[in-house]
Amino acid sequence: MARGLILSSSTTLTANSLFTSFSKTPLKSFKFSPFSHLLHHHHHYLPKSSSIPLSCCCFSASSSSSQQCSIDMSKYKQAFSNRMDMAGIKPHHRIALGVSGGPDSMALCVLTAGWKTTGVNSVGTDSSGFIDGLLAIIVDHGLRAESKEEANVVCKRVSEMGIRCEITSCDWPSGKPKQGQLQEAAREKRYQVFHDVCAKHQIGVLFIAHHADDQAELFILRLSRNSGVLGLAGTPFTSQIFPMQTRSYCEVPENQGILLVRPLLDFSKEDMYKICQGGTEEWVEDPTNQSPLFTRNRIRMALNPLSSSFKSELQRVISACRKTRAYVDQVCHNLIHHSVVINDHGYAVIDLQILCDLKIEDICLMKFLSVVLQFVSQRQKQIRGSALKLLMDYLRTFPCKKSITAAGCYLCPEPGSRGSRVLVCCSVDFASSLKMEFFETHSFRQQEYCVADELGKIVEDEKSYPNHFVQDASNVHFLDVNPESVLDEAKRLNIISESTYSSILVLQKQETDRFRSKVGAISDLASKQKVEISTTFGKLLQPGQCCYFMDRFILTWKLNDKMDRDVVSDLVDYDIDFSEDAQNFYCSSCVVHHDNVLEVRYMIESDWLYLAELSKYPLSGNFTEYEVMSANGNTQMIEKTVPYLNYASVSATKALVLLKSIPVAARRSLPVLINQQGKLISIPSVKFRHCPCLMVHVEFKPKIPLEGGHSSFI
Repeated sequence: MARGLILSSSTTLTANSLFTSFSKTPLKSFKFSPFSHLLHHHHHYLPKSSSIPLSCCCFSASSSSSQQCSIDMSKYKQAFSNRMDMAGIKPHHRIALGVSGGPDSMALCVLTAGWKTTGVNSVGTDSSGFIDGLLAIIVDHGLRAESKEEANVVCKRVSEMGIRCEITSCDWPSGKPKQGQLQEAAREKRYQVFHDVCAKHQIGVLFIAHHADDQAELFILRLSRNSGVLGLAGTPFTSQIFPMQTRSYCEVPENQGILLVRPLLDFSKEDMYKICQGGTEEWVEDPTNQSPLFTRNRIRMALNPLSSSFKSELQRVISACRKTRAYVDQVCHNLIHHSVVINDHGYAVIDLQILCDLKIEDICLMKFLSVVLQFVSQRQKQIRGSALKLLMDYLRTFPCKKSITAAGCYLCPEPGSRGSRVLVCCSVDFASSLKMEFFETHSFRQQEYCVADELGKIVEDEKSYPNHFVQDASNVHFLDVNPESVLDEAKRLNIISESTYSSILVLQKQETDRFRSKVGAISDLASKQKVEISTTFGKLLQPGQCCYFMDRFILTWKLNDKMDRDVVSDLVDYDIDFSEDAQNFYCSSCVVHHDNVLEVRYMIESDWLYLAELSKYPLSGNFTEYEVMSANGNTQMIEKTVPYLNYASVSATKALVLLKSIPVAARRSLPVLINQQGKLISIPSVKFRHCPCLMVHVEFKPKIPLEGGHSSFI
């Protein structure tokens, strides 16, 4: 988040003099003028020795022209176009840009606008003069008093480039984040805003201005956290982000998430400045980026003075890690395709026999397990650490004979497989998995533009790109090394020199020591605080309202005025009155009315027993009421009301048949509707309804798809 112009005292004087001389010059020629009110405001943030060139912040018309002529923009434009081809993205696609106003995001604006409007597939402008299908999203975090004004300045500057802008201000209901958590909290809020704005405008692709220097900082950061080769590979070229909260049905398309693209990963920070200068665009610098309180800032300051050969060798290590990750991702994809079956009831089955027959590297098997369990548990982050080691030991045992609970999942031998296959289902004992969201329905199916179709085509084009392949294992490094041995292996392979190796170790030690002391302080604080776990057992669901149950099932219900044709067809074999009068009233003993609500919970064992009891009663007219055990364990009298009682018995019988095909462990995560007295009303996944006038819809639509989203490139 780049907010606030940073200038030294001498720079301030020069800029003020220029502004005095050219105050009547049009804005497009002299872009420093909008920042005149900021020139004195932030100069105190600048260190005594500024690493930011004067020309990066403001420059005259003559200096602008000379710098532009000296910068070869063609190589940047061609590299950017090549990356778009790799990602399968075309100029006509709708694209959002994450823009802060700093040199990185301004360079991204320059290249994206040029790529969209030039060439054989270029697009034009709309009636307002903005480039078709391009939106800049500016996030005002609201963490500094001047942030709103600065966001407006950046918006004006980007708009003059022909890019439509939208400013979104963040709110902090629980208060602004503390200093030590500021950057992480701001990042999470920023990506939440990105997703919300993209969903609102039906945009499926978001560009972010991460570059090679960011990757170097992340490498040192993760090295200090003892990350393995997959983490040291840094941020991928393409990935997906998913909404933390769902506000409407239209936010849950077939291909979920927003495609996140980082087109500038091959460019350095110096390239960012040159692109801005070559495009005659200015930028602002965030004063918080100079603060040594933040880890990334400290690492950046430590890396800046190091030699170009050091930085080049560091990028070689990162590149080798990325190649390794690409290979692991491909192996993982093949393993999932051949050995995993996903059931629409939300559980997975892993064929251990297939895994045992293959010689799979541990790193590939760990990624495979992490991906499958992330999908089943619908966690935002992949599984790591001790839980992953436990799962590895479990999967290596053949045949499987026991059950375990780990990472929000329950694993056990699949019934009838004799341990050759493993059932993986969501554990209802895992508190954070018992998540329910309630939102209103919107008819996204009526929208003219379908984000899912466009994303599907992008993924298809990306996979057909000629360079989309993975090397043979013999050409991939770091497959068999421990996390702490990656640098040693890189030195042995002459990827890095002895001096670079030593310098990286020094940086790693500095940040590792700081991290350990910080973790200790946080642990002490956490031990003093009471952790509250909120359960979602029995949430109320209004008629017509949608519920996202455990991030996997979308559920909604309503009452009809009469039985539908499907109900009548279920009862044609029985001697039941189907007259108009018989179909136009409700079963008063078991169904709520229009102005009532139902509760949502997961299935429990007594639900099965209740269905078994209900299915036993004869469909005849010789009784007026009967006794049945309810789902909450109490005996209750059920009034006979034809044809509704008969329908409940038939529905229970059919539901039991379907339930028998679902493993017992997997049934526990199925959504169930009960009335406010605790009586079972419906199990939508097996089509049980106690009343034929009750219409219930359930759809298996997990937020995070299998494999966690889009594949990454080297």
